[in-house]
Amino acid sequence: MDYETFSIEKENEVAWLTLNRPEVLNAINVQMVTELRDYFGGLSEDASTRIVVMRGAGRAFCAGLDLGSRFEEFRTGELFGGGMGFQGYLAEVYVRMRRCPQPIISLVHGAACGGGFSFVLASDVRIAGQSAKMNAAYIRIGLSACDMGSSYFLPRLVGTSVASELMLTGRFIHADRALATGLVSEVVPDEELPDAARPLLEEMLSTSPMGLRLTKEGLNAAIDAPSLESAMAIENRNQLLCGQTADAQEGMRAFAEKRPPRYTGR
Repeated sequence: MDYETFSIEKENEVAWLTLNRPEVLNAINVQMVTELRDYFGGLSEDASTRIVVMRGAGRAFCAGLDLGSRFEEFRTGELFGGGMGFQGYLAEVYVRMRRCPQPIISLVHGAACGGGFSFVLASDVRIAGQSAKMNAAYIRIGLSACDMGSSYFLPRLVGTSVASELMLTGRFIHADRALATGLVSEVVPDEELPDAARPLLEEMLSTSPMGLRLTKEGLNAAIDAPSLESAMAIENRNQLLCGQTADAQEGMRAFAEKRPPRYTGR
């Protein structure tokens, strides 16, 4: 599928996904949703991509839903989106972001509002530029702030009190406070965002392909595990799967020989 609302630039095993509607601050329209659903949905079968870096072109990361679009785009009576119309259609993007085995690093500058904020929340690692400001904008346009996974992701990242404050008011959280609350891992000048991601990319790419994928899967499962035993059951299963690979043998040999491992993805 040829994508028009974002670009994909491959840098070896890293895909740089740049939302590319800068004239509307990368706001979300139906076409963007269709294209993001296709892209994230296909990543589970894409062995050539190990990490995705998500960012926005122009002055912002993503301003949320494009309210300047024709409302009939969002109010169709057709049965799609699991019977929930556009609501369910868009929601599936965030599910696919979490379901895909590749870690997603978001580089956030400018506004990340509403559904754009949820792109950030659904990522695995978040780095903010100094201009970043994020909010659950839904409550400011007559809706509930619990939308597009925000009520699931945000309390797990910053705790219930800060999440409640942000969601009940729709107020912005800026870069420095996002760092203080653990919402982002690092704050850098906007122009340094790509460079800030590179050490993470290098370290992730130094791991085995299966180990990296199953670590994201294990973290997803453990966050909602009902007990320690349940989390450890996933850990045990994943370690047994990894342990049977040639890469695991290579990793142990390399450690003993005090050299970098040479993984082959087998």
